Amino acid sequence: MDFLRPASWEDALAAKAEHPTAVPIAGGTDVMVEINFDHRRPEYLLDLGRIGELYEWQVGDRDVRLGAAVTYTQIMDHLRAELPGLALASHTVGSPQIRNRGSVGGNLGAASPAGDAHPALLAAGADVEVASVRGTRLVPVEEFYTGVKRNALEPDELIRAVRIRKADGPQAFSKVGTRNAMVIAVCAFGLALHPETRTVRTGIGSAAPTPVRARAAEDFLQAALAEGGFWDSGRIITPSVARQFAQLAAGACNPIDDVRGSAEYRRHAVAVMARRSLGWTWDAYRGNERSASCA
Repeated sequence: MDFLRPASWEDALAAKAEHPTAVPIAGGTDVMVEINFDHRRPEYLLDLGRIGELYEWQVGDRDVRLGAAVTYTQIMDHLRAELPGLALASHTVGSPQIRNRGSVGGNLGAASPAGDAHPALLAAGADVEVASVRGTRLVPVEEFYTGVKRNALEPDELIRAVRIRKADGPQAFSKVGTRNAMVIAVCAFGLALHPETRTVRTGIGSAAPTPVRARAAEDFLQAALAEGGFWDSGRIITPSVARQFAQLAAGACNPIDDVRGSAEYRRHAVAVMARRSLGWTWDAYRGNERSASCA
């Protein structure tokens, strides 16, 4: 196994172009586990640790540009207000040591359906910035996952950054695991309210071959909130709306039976998380609206 260590982003792209099978590594929390267990033996490792721009982020008017190697700990410490759903998801990742090394870019590169960042990215709305010596392109996050642990990267491309919409309303993330910490998700659910556009977005993890959005559930809830005047009135969402939303969210799943949980359990758990997440985010929205009206 050869070890490539470029000193700049341009050098990294050139190395990837010359060695398309090279596996990029920054935090190493996924790659090194696979190597140590002999599940993977790449011909080349492409170390991105010397490329400072990958560890930086910029907060713009409408989105946050998150360098591919920005860690979960940095998101929790510095971007909780802008990216609340992703910050919540970051809290559930591994141990403090893993959160200090692991990154959203690494999660995207691994493309595991159980990756904790994916439901939050889907719910918030994000684009993955990928680059090669041929140029840069943006891939909508819902199009980035192409199969189990497969993504839309071309052989000569690397993930440079993730552009995530700044929160304009409450967001939630929840995860079911076989224990409280250091656990792969049995299933996970993310929800974001977008009051500016009066839309909602969801993200489901570990309940289909890829992370997915529950689009039928989103469409139903958006119509129910609009037709019922909920955005303007701030009324409590009726139980029937919450139940239907939860059922449609579960219907978006295509899970498997495995050692962590059955397909039936995953569907049930997603429905429960969807209903609860709707309650949490809507309560937060109503509280914000009341605070704004009293100001």
